[in-house]
Amino acid sequence: MTINKQLGYRIRFLRQQKGWTIEELALEANINRNYLNDLERGARNPTLKILNRLALALQITLSILFEGIQEI
Repeated sequence: MTINKQLGYRIRFLRQQKGWTIEELALEANINRNYLNDLERGARNPTLKILNRLALALQITLSILFEGIQEI
């Protein structure tokens, strides 16, 4: 599994842990809902700025966001 897919699954998992929809996380992180959907599917390569917005919205650190993601 690619790093992008692993990251996408991780974002989806963390979002679902909060009980949020894609729309809710997109609003909190100030990113487009379609872009977030692409991220969760592993179809995008996000910038550090976007990853930081997601972490802040989820109230976690970047290191927690990347927890369990392994290079293949």
